[in-house]
Amino acid sequence: MPDVKELPKGQLYKSLFQLPRWEGLVSGHRLCAGCTAGVIVRHLTKVAGPNTIVVNATGCVEVSTTPYPYTSWNVPWIHVAFENAAAVASGVESAIKVLKKKGVISDDYKVIALGGDGGTFDIGFQALSGMLERGHRVMYVVYDNEAYMNTGIQRSGATPYGAWTTTTPAGKVWRGEWRPKKDIAAIVAAHRVPYVATANPAYTLDMINKFKKGLDALEEGPSFVHVIMPCTTGWRFDPNLGITIARLATETGIWVLYEIDHGNYRVTMPVKKRKPVKEYLKLQGRFRHLRDDEIAVIQRMVDEEVERINKIVGKEVIGPVAP
Repeated sequence: MPDVKELPKGQLYKSLFQLPRWEGLVSGHRLCAGCTAGVIVRHLTKVAGPNTIVVNATGCVEVSTTPYPYTSWNVPWIHVAFENAAAVASGVESAIKVLKKKGVISDDYKVIALGGDGGTFDIGFQALSGMLERGHRVMYVVYDNEAYMNTGIQRSGATPYGAWTTTTPAGKVWRGEWRPKKDIAAIVAAHRVPYVATANPAYTLDMINKFKKGLDALEEGPSFVHVIMPCTTGWRFDPNLGITIARLATETGIWVLYEIDHGNYRVTMPVKKRKPVKEYLKLQGRFRHLRDDEIAVIQRMVDEEVERINKIVGKEVIGPVAP
């Protein structure tokens, strides 16, 4: 077992240089060039450390990191079906409790369920809700690329309004996705779990500290971290723009970074002057079909959501759009 110094409970990272050199996700995976999932999972495992068991739903990360007979995982890892990552993680967590009680093992193990938006918002939602309501001490991390990218770019409950997918095409009548994105973090928070957060790989320190808080909260119950994951294939952008697009998601107010820590709602990365949503949309081929009036609808939807969040927080932490 490698000697990996972990931060004490309640202590947060002040610098990325505090992360261990140890790698939980090693080289050799087959993720697409420019895919931001590798950035997310690499930092997640560094924060969690070697005494971690990852339960991974079918999806992009699963198929790309474990092409038989190889694996890029440097921690115990279980591949499960699309719909049951949370259920299997619940079983693993329960088994650890029993084995510790019987004296078979003495170490503490962190259990992380990892899924994409399809396996979380849609197919796996029932298992996720059950895990949360039963109070299993599992951190669920969803990497959200806003469609079923691994199976052909079909829309999911996470697909945003106006986006092209193969099942929400863009033409004269159909103009991409016509339904708003499901607010999965709010649904999870309604289960009254200790910790819920949104994260963004472009704001790495904020992201790893949310992973840390989510893991620390496992002493009390389940936690949930929702991470945006720009997908170069499904979002149709140049592979070198992944982090740029992720940063624009927060700068425009499309992806507000917040946490709900024991019921306390806090925006962790305030934006004084938001950029217009067009700056985010124009870099992605999935929004290329949108007219100015359709972009204005998306801008209005974002403005209304920002206003709602500012009212919850009680002050203007996300500012107006810059002229």
